[in-house]
Amino acid sequence: MFETLFSGLKAENTNEQYSTRRRFSRRSCDNSAVVIDGQIYPVENWSMGGVAVNGDSRGFGVNTTVDVTMKFKLSNDVIDLPHTARVVRKSNDRIAFEFDPLSDTMRKGLQLVVDDYVSSKFAESQLAH
Repeated sequence: MFETLFSGLKAENTNEQYSTRRRFSRRSCDNSAVVIDGQIYPVENWSMGGVAVNGDSRGFGVNTTVDVTMKFKLSNDVIDLPHTARVVRKSNDRIAFEFDPLSDTMRKGLQLVVDDYVSSKFAESQLAH
């Protein structure tokens, strides 16, 4: 009886990666904010697929599309990336947006942010030694 119960609790010996429902990995390490209708929201995390912000969600309806401007502080610059996004989830103090299909400009801008972060971390690692 217990053998059947415990056998279901054992971890499987596999080299398979666990599956996830996310298409893109989340990033929370970048200096960023989002501007929506002139209001600045701090970014909780973002990915190539969307962004989650902290703030009052009462002004947002699920499935509504809004203009968002992602603002990133890079090593030597600040960039603004305007785009549109749809509200997919919200709670009292958090709103999650899914980006509309990315334009080439938006995709390149987001990749620039990732590349800048990686290169600055590499440079820091070389100075530490």
